Amino acid sequence: MKKNWFVKIRAVLLVLTLTLVGCTTTPKVDNASFTIVHTNDTHGRIQEGKYDGMGFAKISTYVKNLENDGEDVLLLDAGDTFHGTPFVSLSEGEAAVKVMNTMGYDAMVPGNHDFNYGRDRLLELAAMANFPIVCANVIDDATGKTILPPYTILNVNGLKVGIFGLTTAETTYKTHPKNVKGLTFRNAVDVAREMVAKLDNKVDVIIALGHLGVDEDSTITSKSVMDEVEGIDLFIDGHSHTVMQEGLMAKDGLIVQAGEWDKFLGVVKINYNMGTVTAKASLLSKEDASNLKDDDSVLANLDEIKKENDKITEVVVGKTDVLLDGERGDVRTGPTNLGDMICAALIDETGADFSLQNGGGIRASIKAGEVTKGDIINVLPFGNTVTVLEVTGADMKAVIENGIKSIPEASGGYCHIGGLTFSYDQNKPAGNRVTEILVKGKPIDPNKNYSLATNDFLAAGGDQYEMLIDKKVLAEFGTLDDILVSYMNK
Repeated sequence: MKKNWFVKIRAVLLVLTLTLVGCTTTPKVDNASFTIVHTNDTHGRIQEGKYDGMGFAKISTYVKNLENDGEDVLLLDAGDTFHGTPFVSLSEGEAAVKVMNTMGYDAMVPGNHDFNYGRDRLLELAAMANFPIVCANVIDDATGKTILPPYTILNVNGLKVGIFGLTTAETTYKTHPKNVKGLTFRNAVDVAREMVAKLDNKVDVIIALGHLGVDEDSTITSKSVMDEVEGIDLFIDGHSHTVMQEGLMAKDGLIVQAGEWDKFLGVVKINYNMGTVTAKASLLSKEDASNLKDDDSVLANLDEIKKENDKITEVVVGKTDVLLDGERGDVRTGPTNLGDMICAALIDETGADFSLQNGGGIRASIKAGEVTKGDIINVLPFGNTVTVLEVTGADMKAVIENGIKSIPEASGGYCHIGGLTFSYDQNKPAGNRVTEILVKGKPIDPNKNYSLATNDFLAAGGDQYEMLIDKKVLAEFGTLDDILVSYMNK
């Protein structure tokens, strides 16, 4: 099996080592090793779930087992952690911070979705954290300074480890614009070069903790940083949800990433020998972790958070004079007033031309009367976020054909659509049933570009909406349940 090892030679300098809080002197270490355990793009999947990952209670046990075996461990997170499911969004991210504090995380970089509650809330969460949240390239326009510490220096088994943070500039359109107003996202390559220059003579190991990803349509990726900037020993990445079994070799080192939703846990073995740094990466899968016992301290955290969340779910967030129909047999075979409302809420929040919601994503009805937050979560329990895609009129026809292909049989992929009307003939073959699509009373232009707001599941091709895969992302917003609450309040 090919081993993804990288070797980086750095001159051994006898200097005073500076930390972020002052100056200390430590004996020079010639040989040492430690383990990095890393997560990314968990999107609030703190609890183990059938369709989610191993859960943070098992991750905590894995780290403790390593430490009990005598290993020195750094636990790091590469962002998109505070948002994504009601479990964390009900407290605007505080639940995630509480669990991470219990687990003993050592550092984190914010992802684009960690800005979903706004810049001020992110800073509040950073103040709650017992670990540094680092970011070197997000600047407050008013002060000209970074909004978070650009880096941290940690002592690990006698080594000085410098960790600096980089957040994707795509955040400016992959969260609501109001969340990043007054902020500038500097070029990650330029900032990485500055960070290496600042840290090189202060530390033994330099780690970039980034939320950049490796998607080809991203302007600056972790790979471009590693290819253009010398001196980074390891890049721990997120954002693209890429499963890297043994890491990805770049020009000047190794990039690691652990997929999404804690379905995998990243593990990197670091060895330092007379100025030479080597790293070997691997992943622990959810299946691998199935025999791990849940950490009791984390489980106690989860139980406490659930009790607090239960108080929130009872809060009245709106009212309806009529039954809002979300019955399984109805939403999977045709339009309903609840499906229409969700689609209207998507357009209201995003300003998109059209909206799309799958019937299988609507899980309950709402009775006439007062509506609680719990009622909304019962309707939309998956914590889906909202993505706006660029599509053509021809793409929309393909979307609708896919959504009605099973009629008259029920299908979770049935398409609830906003912003247009369509007619079809169910007696025609599936894939060729649409007879007319009207936008504001006029036929849709198959060659024109439009914007489509939908949930992240469908944007990724779920329910066989493959025509949406790799479409240009115009914007990203918060969770669908929060958007529906906001619309009902209007």
